[in-house]
Amino acid sequence: MNEVPPHVTGLAERRAEARSNRDYAGADALRGEIEAEGWVVRDTGDGFELTPRPSFDVWPTVGSVPVPGERDRPGGRAGSAGTESAGRDTAAMDAGRVAEAADPAARPERLGDLDAGRVAEAEAAPKQKPEGAELVGRSDENEGDPARMVFSQLLWDASLSVSRLDETITPAEHKDSPAPPTVTVGLVVDGWPDDLRDCVRALVARTEATIICLDLGDVDGAGAVLEQLVEEFPHRVKAWHVAETPHWRGGSAGWGESRTKLLELDTSDVHVVMETSTILDGDAITPLVRELADDDVAAAGWQGVNPGADGRDWHDAEPGEVRGLLGHLFAVRRDAALAAGAFPEEARYYRNADLEFSLRLPGTLVALGKDLPVHQERHRGYHDVDPGYRDKESRRTYDRVLKLLRDT
Repeated sequence: MNEVPPHVTGLAERRAEARSNRDYAGADALRGEIEAEGWVVRDTGDGFELTPRPSFDVWPTVGSVPVPGERDRPGGRAGSAGTESAGRDTAAMDAGRVAEAADPAARPERLGDLDAGRVAEAEAAPKQKPEGAELVGRSDENEGDPARMVFSQLLWDASLSVSRLDETITPAEHKDSPAPPTVTVGLVVDGWPDDLRDCVRALVARTEATIICLDLGDVDGAGAVLEQLVEEFPHRVKAWHVAETPHWRGGSAGWGESRTKLLELDTSDVHVVMETSTILDGDAITPLVRELADDDVAAAGWQGVNPGADGRDWHDAEPGEVRGLLGHLFAVRRDAALAAGAFPEEARYYRNADLEFSLRLPGTLVALGKDLPVHQERHRGYHDVDPGYRDKESRRTYDRVLKLLRDT
């Protein structure tokens, strides 16, 4: 284990004093000096912790991660416009060919070889005197000329043939097909690097979704593993790292704040909330996104719950419309999530915060249930957390859930 040089510890102590005096500008400057020395300082409940600076960039806090402005999505609607333009050009060329074919007199070479030969022979036939009905509707020049009649009939037949062809192949009026929604999976990384690796690799193998990850404090080396995954799948995985550790580990990064940051960093139509203990056995994302094709559906998830008659206890729900979606895996319209105020900032721990978010969403919620190809490994966010902390924070959030139930 690397030993912290005394002068770096001194910088960290000066930074802690600056923070206690609310000199945040001075504290930030000292943080920069510490990082320049190759170390990262993390605030803890009883002071600070110094760890070697990793090879990747680390932001001080979740709130300090910059959110870019709205921008065009790579390969999104801008790309599809080019395809639509090409389609219009193709339709115009087809229409030009049809118009040309509909006037065979102007382009006799468009007739078949046999008909062209017959026309040539008719053109060479001697002029004859008109007889009987042949005079009707004809000009003096062509009246009674059988060869001219043959020629006219051939052209007429050819025109009818091309006209019928025109009726058959004239393209229907072009209608823009809606572009498929863009989808991003958001992962909060708060330790357990093996779980993270399995989760991300299953997502890459079984879906086409983009994956964005927020690493809280590089706990147990999970941030370093995340960087390896970014290098392994550079076109699929994007990561941000912060020095803050999760609140449930004694740090200051809360679940709601972290989830909201991922939502803000996302630019897709559909944002997928997922835990690293959730592993896909197949494409479980597409069925969820498909449910959002119904304009009334704001979110669709794997496991749903409904409140009991007294409004205090929740129970597992059958597939279909539900009041709450569990945070193991669900897809939400990003605009609906933002309209609801994003994720509850007061929620420092995940438990019951997914219910609070569900109740605030405008629109219908749908759960697909056990038929979705997905399973959960050990739910460490519940089982591996101090029971006292878990119960305290769960109750704190659930008080807000009860208030929402009463109000709705």
